[in-house]
Amino acid sequence: MSTEAAIRYSLDGDGVGWITFDDPGSRANVFNPAAQAALDVALREASSTWPLAIVVISAKERIFIAGADLKWLSALSDAAAATGFARAGQRLFQRITEVPVPVVCAIHGACAGGGLELALACHWRIASHAAVTQIGLPETSLGTIPGWGGCVRLPRLIGVKPALDHILKAQLLSANNALATGLVNELVPVATLRERAKAAALKLIEDPVPSRPPPAAPMPEFFSDLRESVRARTRGHEPAPLAAIDVVEQTASLPVREALEIEARLFGQVTAGDVCKNKVQVFFLRDAGKKRTLDGWFFAAAKNLSAPKQTDIANRLATAITRGQGTAIRRVGVVGAGVMGSGIAQWLAARGLDVVIRDVQPEFVERARTVIGALFEEAVKRGKMAAVNATDGMERISFTNGWDGFETCDLVIEAIVEDVAAKQELFGEMAAVVKNDALLASNTSALPIEEIAGHVPNPGRTLGIHFFNPVSRMPLVELVLGRETSAAAAQRALSLVKAVGKSPVICRSSPGFLVTRVLFFYLNEAVRLWEEGAATAAIDTAMRDFGWPMGPLRLIDEVGVDITVSIFSEMEHYFPGRFTRTTACSQILFAGLKGRKNDTSAGFYRYAGKESLNDPETRRIAGRRGELALEPAEIEERLMRVMADDRGPARDGDLVHRQGARPDDE
Repeated sequence: MSTEAAIRYSLDGDGVGWITFDDPGSRANVFNPAAQAALDVALREASSTWPLAIVVISAKERIFIAGADLKWLSALSDAAAATGFARAGQRLFQRITEVPVPVVCAIHGACAGGGLELALACHWRIASHAAVTQIGLPETSLGTIPGWGGCVRLPRLIGVKPALDHILKAQLLSANNALATGLVNELVPVATLRERAKAAALKLIEDPVPSRPPPAAPMPEFFSDLRESVRARTRGHEPAPLAAIDVVEQTASLPVREALEIEARLFGQVTAGDVCKNKVQVFFLRDAGKKRTLDGWFFAAAKNLSAPKQTDIANRLATAITRGQGTAIRRVGVVGAGVMGSGIAQWLAARGLDVVIRDVQPEFVERARTVIGALFEEAVKRGKMAAVNATDGMERISFTNGWDGFETCDLVIEAIVEDVAAKQELFGEMAAVVKNDALLASNTSALPIEEIAGHVPNPGRTLGIHFFNPVSRMPLVELVLGRETSAAAAQRALSLVKAVGKSPVICRSSPGFLVTRVLFFYLNEAVRLWEEGAATAAIDTAMRDFGWPMGPLRLIDEVGVDITVSIFSEMEHYFPGRFTRTTACSQILFAGLKGRKNDTSAGFYRYAGKESLNDPETRRIAGRRGELALEPAEIEERLMRVMADDRGPARDGDLVHRQGARPDDE
């Protein structure tokens, strides 16, 4: 990034100085050493031209400032280096606060982390109310804390309790929610942002920001109660939220400069730790997932062909992928109005697609209408969506017991019971209804695509698009490519997954794909431990303490005991030499306990009223087969080991054979 061009300063004819962030080498503005140096130069130029007021603004279409460069952050060698990193940013932003003329921050687009900390150092904040304007401090989700003044200035602006609530949630807020929270002072249309920012800056010359009494201090027990809550939620694995609480508590009554030093020191400690470095690495992996392509998935078999043939196949695949990129999916049919189907329909409609959802049972359709409405309401309550957008999303969904509306769908996703015969029959029905170029996808979590859809006309349009439950919270989607899936179909589906904000994992159509293949070895082994006499609480507590958000037996209840039994059966069928299914879940299911779904309220736990263990009933049903007392470390080792040791049998075939290019691919 060019130091001179990344941030520029100018003085207009009315005496207003403009500090404009506009990195010419990137679509985003981020803070790195060159950007900090450029801001230092801009502030020096401003002081030499004696402006009447200053406006800080971005020239990017969708980004104000996206925060600090995480590669820079992850390269900090130790706590001393990380503390120095914090101090340097603090000093720079403190210079903005101490500018003797009004400084207005004009925000349009993402304003995250260091971007918001810069805004907090300004005297007034105006934001556009565009959908792309998202504002917040996400640092604790990355294993660190705001270190350039965020932990110090935000509590002074909006109060200790709301500030810590925002910092610990680590979420970006919409412009409307940012205004309601107090992160910004006013909202304006993006078309008038520059004009309004200048007007506000000039007004502040004559009418300075009024002083106001400090926000009320929290009750004495607030900090201890909050720490206890955080420790219970994180199981002691995450130091950053606790460090943020420490900073706010210790600095609430200190002068800003002393407070900033405490913030810098605690920032250094958590940022140099393994948790932060690992979380940043996960962020990079997720970001790479958003950029995932089909490179290598359809051309591998051509390596043994002649050069002219390779070139011909490569050109044809490139044409097919380009065609897939240019054929957007705008209308989606969902077959199956259960938990998964309802979740998929709501997520797609919320992101602007027209959706029709079908089930043969009228009562299931009505239940789906209620469930989807509740999902939209939850999104509004969580600040993920404006109420008007939720209403629009609900109106984009139509409900049916027949095939009305499916003839115009670009994609149909089946989300019915995990039964090969039922899915085969359904794919035959769907193929007879939809248009010839509509994609036909399964939300199966384990069944090979060619087994359930290989018989339909034009099987090149069949594939798997596997969402995870709950759809509204799980970012992953498995894109499953069968032996017949065409490059164009795969590209259309991949583009859709990215467009609706999910992280795609591309898998070949091997039983269990990726997640189910690994996860259900783990779940089966957990049930085996239970059958041997290990207590439900001991198993789940050990794995939660290890770092899982939910214990394996509790997870079985969430997935559904019925689904678990079905997948155990499929895994044993496909991997007879490596997977021997346990029987306890089948016995529990036979007794009518399906977990926490399908309108039931019991499995390994009971869910009527307060969640509680269901050991007496499950042990009575499955039979007590002995007592097994294990240390938590022994449980962790056994269950994690079974995932690490899983290897696919040779009969899966290699990638080239199962997923290689075909000369007649298109």
